[in-house]
Amino acid sequence: MYRVFTRTWWRNNKDYPNGLEPCAGRKTTIRKGIKTEEEARSICKVYNACHDPGRLSRKAEYEET
Repeated sequence: MYRVFTRTWWRNNKDYPNGLEPCAGRKTTIRKGIKTEEEARSICKVYNACHDPGRLSRKAEYEET
């Protein structure tokens, strides 16, 4: 089983170059109980194509549960 979630990869910090500090953010679940890795990958691909990651680079990912 797989879980698809989003999280950011940066946080604002004026003391870092470009004002961004590397930081893996909290995971926010989009969907869980997905049976195949292919389906989880597809959900991530669609989400990332339809959503602007913004300054903090919020993207969909998946993990095995």
